[in-house]
Amino acid sequence: MFAHDIIIKPVLTEKGYDGIASKTYTFIVAKDANKTQIKLAIESIFGVKVASVNTVTCKGKLKRMGRHEGYTPDRKKAIVKLAEDSKTIEFFDALS
Repeated sequence: MFAHDIIIKPVLTEKGYDGIASKTYTFIVAKDANKTQIKLAIESIFGVKVASVNTVTCKGKLKRMGRHEGYTPDRKKAIVKLAEDSKTIEFFDALS
């Protein structure tokens, strides 16, 4: 698996913005990726030092369209905490 296949997109929410000041970033990642793969992907893509990675598997929500119903896809979120001596991720600097 390549680094860009593991990291799908950043999560840009109010809770995500609150963590930028403390070097904590949230990403949607591949469902089959583990914490070690996520850490290596973040370090190679952004050139930073990762201190810890926490993951959350989010189940899909039930959605209805008329009389048909189904679930949205499951997804996995990774909360990445950078090391104290690491630089910040430039993408998020413009948002804060």
